[in-house]
This record gives sequence, C-alpha cells and structure tokens, in this order.
Amino acid sequence: MNATAMRENPPWAAALPSTDMPPIPEDSLADIVERHVAEAPAAPCLEYLGVSINYSELDAWANRFANLLRELGAKKGDVIGVHLPNTPQYVIALVAASKLGCAASGVSPLLTADELAYQVDNAGIRFLVTLDQLFNGAVAPIDGKVPNLEAAIVAGPIDFLPGWKKFLARVLKKVPKVDIPATKQFRTIGYWPAINGAAAERVHTEVDMDDVVLIQYTGGTTGKPKGAQLTQRNLQANAVQSEAMVTYNVGDETFASVFPYFHAAGLAVCLMGLRQRAKLLVAPDPRDLKTFCKAMQAHPPTLFGNVPTLYQMLLDEPEFGKVDFSRLKMAMSGAGPMPAEVIPKVEAIVGEGKFCEAYGLTETSPMITTNPPGRTKPGTVGVPIPGTDIRIVDAENGDREMPFNEPGELIANGPQVFGGYLGLPDESAKALREFDGKTFFYTGDIAKMDEEGYITICDRSKDMLIVGGFKVFSVEVENKLKALDDVELSAVIGTPDEKRPGNDVVNLYVQLTEAGKAKSADQVKNEILAFCREHMSAYKVPKHIHIVDEIPLTPVGKVDKKALR
Repeated sequence: MNATAMRENPPWAAALPSTDMPPIPEDSLADIVERHVAEAPAAPCLEYLGVSINYSELDAWANRFANLLRELGAKKGDVIGVHLPNTPQYVIALVAASKLGCAASGVSPLLTADELAYQVDNAGIRFLVTLDQLFNGAVAPIDGKVPNLEAAIVAGPIDFLPGWKKFLARVLKKVPKVDIPATKQFRTIGYWPAINGAAAERVHTEVDMDDVVLIQYTGGTTGKPKGAQLTQRNLQANAVQSEAMVTYNVGDETFASVFPYFHAAGLAVCLMGLRQRAKLLVAPDPRDLKTFCKAMQAHPPTLFGNVPTLYQMLLDEPEFGKVDFSRLKMAMSGAGPMPAEVIPKVEAIVGEGKFCEAYGLTETSPMITTNPPGRTKPGTVGVPIPGTDIRIVDAENGDREMPFNEPGELIANGPQVFGGYLGLPDESAKALREFDGKTFFYTGDIAKMDEEGYITICDRSKDMLIVGGFKVFSVEVENKLKALDDVELSAVIGTPDEKRPGNDVVNLYVQLTEAGKAKSADQVKNEILAFCREHMSAYKVPKHIHIVDEIPLTPVGKVDKKALR
C-alpha cells in the first residue's frame, strides 16, 4: 500500500467510530460552561485540596472575575496573563477571559523575572493574575519594565479553602505569609477580597471562530519562546478531533492530570474536561505525588494524562497502586517518548491496553496523533487524528515525501494548526509552508511512518546529530541507556567537530541512580562505554561522557537541552 492509499483507507480505521473530521461547534468556553450550568448546575467541576467547586460556582466566580477585569478597563481583544500553578483561579481566569472576548496567555510560574518581562511585553499582557508566592521573586522586579502591564491581581493558594482550613494552614505555617510591596508602574490588587466584592451579573461577549483566544508560548528549549496564536476554531476543532478517538459520557467523566495548565497539553486536558462536564482533579504541585494519588483514590479517574517522567515517578509511589482504575478509559502520555519497557509496568496498575502515547505541539492546539484504543502500537505516537494530514518529508528542504520507515521532518495540516507566531512574520513563514497544494506546519521533529500509518518520533531536528555523514537520533541513544541500572536520566547533545566541519561530536550527560553513585565515576563511564559499543553502531557511541548531579528539566518534565548546551 502506498502512502496515498494508506491515508484514504487506513488499516486502523475500524478501531475508530469515524475517521471523518467531526463538525466544529461554534461555542466559546463561556458558552459551554453556561450550558452546563443550565443543564446540571450542581455537577462537580473542580476538586482542589479537598474543596469541591461545581459548574454553577465556577460560572459565578468567572462572572465576578470578568466584572473585576472590566472595571479595571479590560475589553475585547485584550490579553490576560495567567501566571499560576494549577489552581481554581487558573480555570476561573480562562472562563472569565472567554466571557470578555479576551485572549488568555499561560505564563509559567517557573519563569525568572527577565523571562516574565519578555512574555508580558511580547504578548501585550495588560492584566496579570499571579500567585502571592511568585510575586516578590518574579513580578515585583519587572515593575517599570513593562509599560503595557496595568494591573497584577495577586491570588493565594488557599483562597478557596474554608476559613478553618485557612486558619490551620497559617497556624501550622504550611503556607507562608507574603508581604506584597508597593509598585509604581502597575496596580496590585488582592484577588480574594476583590473577586468577592465584584459585581455578580452575567458577562457575555460574542467570540468569532477566527478570533485569537489563546497566546501560548513555545517551550523555548531550542530558542527564544514564541507566542503561538490559537483561535476559537483551532481549539474547538482539536477538542472534537480528540473526542473522536475515545467515547466520553458527558457528566460522567473524571480527568486526572498534573500537566500544568500553562503548557498546551495540560490546557487541552482542562478544556476538554470542561467540554465534557467532567470533574477535574486540580493538582497545584506536580511533584506532590502522594497528595495527587490520594485525590485519585477519592475520585477514580476515567482519563489519566501525564509526561513519561511522571509515570516513572508514580511507579515508585506506593499510593499509586491503591487507585481504582477500573473505570479508566485511557492513560495518555505526551510531551516526550515513553521507554517501551516502562509501559507494561504502568499497565500492570492502570489496566492492560489502556496506556497510549499521543503527540502534539503548542502550534497544533495541541494534538495531531494518538494511538487508537484497541490498536495501540507501543513505541509509536499512533496515527493522525481525524481531519489531520501528516506527511514525512526530507529534513533538508522539506519538499519531498519520504518512503515508509524512512526518517524525515514531520509536517501537519488540519483545522487545529495555528495561523502564525505573534509579531514574527518571518518565523511564521518558515513554519507554515505550502506542500502538495496545502499549507502545512513544519514541526521541526524528525519522525518516520510505517506501512500502517503509525508514527514514531525519532528526535527534534535541532537535537539530531550528524556524525561522519550518518544521522544520530539522540532519543534512540537515551532510550537504550535506560536499560542500565546505574543511569537514572541521560541526555545526548552534539558539539561541533572541529576536525570535520559539518559534523558533530556525541556528548552524553548522565544523572546516576543510587547504585551508580556508589561506584567511581571512571567505573561508571567505562561500563556505559562498553554497553554503548555492544549495543550501538560505532558512530552513535558517545565520545565524551559527563556525570552530573542533576540533568536540568523544563517545567513539564522534559530534558532541557538548551540549558545543557
């Protein structure tokens, strides 16, 4: 079967309800929430630190926050920055922005002050909702540096807890008291008193399908972050495309994920959950796995989504094995490759056949592929979701489609693909190019497609090395090293080969397990080198091995190769 025939009649089609692109609803997020309120006002929505917020309460809080923002001068087309971990205030801000016809821009709580200033300035953020514990380190230092910022609304992590819990949290010093300094350029407003004092009437603004409703920034692991402009059409299209892969029951779903909402994957889980009138387990600290597992024990999930590193960490958490996964439909993994040997261990807990890897990017709202339920192929990121055209083209020029099983750059076309980067016409033109009569997004990821249409991600194009004219995929080397007991985490990067211009030298960075730390560095290096020589082609074997205390990670748990470089 050639590529065209495979696309027209995919072998995995029988595993799906339909491979056709579903109709795209013309609803805003605010419309969706209001519809849920009309149908089931008491339906549980957010579960946060033992507090439950239903859909009627979510809508009421969103109206109050929208009225507060409107009093401050917010109008349709403005940008609201959401500088928070996963909290009720984050979800409320998303719904409030939709009510006002504003774009929301997720801002990582891990940004430094300079990085925060860049995004606030670049996105044109006028109003920033932030956390008191983030203020002095990141927000206060940008005072006077971002003239477009008019107000910072400062929330607290325990705002929505009942009074007695707030009292105990303060007495037991579980939550530090933060003094907010005076600012000169922008106003500072306390979230909790302000939202309680705001008007309660309904706020509603018509949102067109091609209005930009999100400005999500790329991770910046290979360059300066860019603001991907996502429209109402992009988000709604991706939601119905994703839903076509799994049968959900509106009002009978529980979504559990510690993906941060400022990341495209976490935001997608949140928005899809709101569409399904699901109960969302809101986890403010992704590393507090015990609390997350306790929440899942109280509210057994039907959808479970996390990054590969977190799945591996969960396997070491005893409370994970006590969660009831009998109603679970899918345990989804994304934002990085999952080692094949880990999948059976996860499925031993969540259920056989329930784990599946998916793939997407900020620029694609985010999902473009996933494994079909009942037809998963471990080690792959699955097949294109309905309405999505995926091609693998030559990595050099991007103008020639590659044969099956030959690596090249993955490009994508579909209604979920963004329209361009904010204020970057050259970068947008480079990313969105014509191929075969359609506009495709050139992802920068190296992948290959097999005869059944399943896609395997090989590497980022900027992480692919050239050694002696041969391609070295860093992910392949890193995955092989997971077989070693001494290696907890590894990362491969290339440095220019001065003796052979145009070629790279393979550098391996290794974070050791406790077993590895018990040995000398030379012994560990020699064992790694012997393993590589036995299991890899000579050109893939690292020339330099660096033992480090800790390999840097991005906020969502990916290895931060930019920091390593």
